[in-house]
Amino acid sequence: MPEGKAAFREVLPKQGQLSVEDAAAMVLCKPKVLPLKSVSLEKLEKLQRAALEAARPPEGAPPAPGAPPARA
Repeated sequence: MPEGKAAFREVLPKQGQLSVEDAAAMVLCKPKVLPLKSVSLEKLEKLQRAALEAARPPEGAPPAPGAPPARA
């Protein structure tokens, strides 16, 4: 059997479709919407607000001794 180019003979169809395999192309996904704040950051902020509310004296109560004067 001869070696080199003559070893295989190319056969092309005279009619019909010729199938060509392309290299795989990248397929892009839809962009994901990310939250501006993480869940843990929102929980921390909620705890901080609750702590500030608990530390704030009730309205109409006289200011605690030694506390700085309230701003109007």
